[in-house]
Amino acid sequence: MSTITIPWIALPFFVGFSIYLLPKLDRYLALLVVLTSLVYSLERLFYPLAPSWPLLDSFGVTLQADSLSGYFILTNALVTMAVIFYCWHSNKTAFFYTQAIILHGSVNSVFICADFISLYVALEVISIATFLLIAYPRTDQSIWVGLRYLFVSNTAMLFYLIGAVLVYQANNSFAFAGLGKAPTEAVALIFLGLLTKGGIFVSGLWLPLTHSESETPISAMLSGVVVKAGVFPLVRCALMLEEIDPIVRIFGVGTALLGVGYAVFEKDTKRMLAFHTVSQLGFVLAAPEVGGFYALTHGLVKAALFLIAGNLPSRNFKELHHQPIHTPMWIALVTASFSISGFPLLSGFGAKVLTMKNLLPWQVIGMNLAALGTAISFAKFIFLPHEEEEKPAKPGFWSAIILLLGGLFAANIVYYEAYTLANTIKPLVTIALGWLAYLVIIKRLVFKLPRVAEQFDHLIGVMSLMLTLLFWMGLA
Repeated sequence: MSTITIPWIALPFFVGFSIYLLPKLDRYLALLVVLTSLVYSLERLFYPLAPSWPLLDSFGVTLQADSLSGYFILTNALVTMAVIFYCWHSNKTAFFYTQAIILHGSVNSVFICADFISLYVALEVISIATFLLIAYPRTDQSIWVGLRYLFVSNTAMLFYLIGAVLVYQANNSFAFAGLGKAPTEAVALIFLGLLTKGGIFVSGLWLPLTHSESETPISAMLSGVVVKAGVFPLVRCALMLEEIDPIVRIFGVGTALLGVGYAVFEKDTKRMLAFHTVSQLGFVLAAPEVGGFYALTHGLVKAALFLIAGNLPSRNFKELHHQPIHTPMWIALVTASFSISGFPLLSGFGAKVLTMKNLLPWQVIGMNLAALGTAISFAKFIFLPHEEEEKPAKPGFWSAIILLLGGLFAANIVYYEAYTLANTIKPLVTIALGWLAYLVIIKRLVFKLPRVAEQFDHLIGVMSLMLTLLFWMGLA
């Protein structure tokens, strides 16, 4: 089993550093790695490997590559491929492609981890590669945003590491399964690290500034795949341990409502998309059984939306109403907005139907409100003016968008049973109500939510409050 997986994991790191020796082949080598991940992900979807296999048996260091891993790896492959296409004709250097591929490989490593110590190593490599990509433009703003991300991430991972040590102390193993027998403080510390890393609930309020102020292709990678490195272990633990499942579901509902609550009133396109990343991660956590499929559809649509938003005439919605978008780009924007809103014929529809069917009764009202808020938010894009006058996009833009939107149409085959009359009517009614609420109420409002909770000095303080909440939930 490991004869294929270990070389596949090592390949991005080997090729990433080899790019420095062959800088003229940087794009082609990066694309080769991503294509390898694409093939591996499809193989895992159709031919899952055995439940798990040990690397260091006495420490519980194990790997697990099943269909859940396959969905997340496929998301990583398609989003990274789209970013490579988008940057193909740009002036990005070999350093950029090196970090992008190292980031791609370390995110893949997370998706096959089944123990807390190898997960810790992979998450730390992700932090370093992400920081270097965020700071790539070398402007004062990009360096500050990168350092802010790195500090928050490393502080969270310090808590996580203490929790991982406590799991080992209780079980003589770092395996995920040991979380069920670990002390309450271990669960609280590990969850705090993963919630922060994944941009979940109030622990994730670092995310809007980081994702909105990064370069367009980096924003696409951050929202499309990087935050899922914190979400995946939570989904895996919820599926393995019954006592963890309710905690994950609670944070799923809370995150979905928090993110969409901010997004509805946001006036900046990239910040609105960033808050919706927070909200959509809640949908992944709310129904762990189908979290892999929802993660795939969200990764594709959010990467597409960030790439499109980076090519709009302005980031301000008010200004966009006076600067019509080129019609083909508007069609791409509307298609992606339809998918995330749950419109039929796109995979977002099947993902939302499947998620709603796997909710527990107490989750239904909250998640339906989050779905309504999603429709309201993306009505902002759908009702923007457009015109036929040609406004050429950046080279590589359309190849990336066609790949991502094509994936949204193709992924429909995963859950074609969703296309029943009852399943189709409900999301259409939700979307119609969302559009009506936007046109009648939200469009006229000038209300703006305060950003005080996003300030750097409050982000670490929130971790302390979250740790107290998690400890209480663990005891309960």
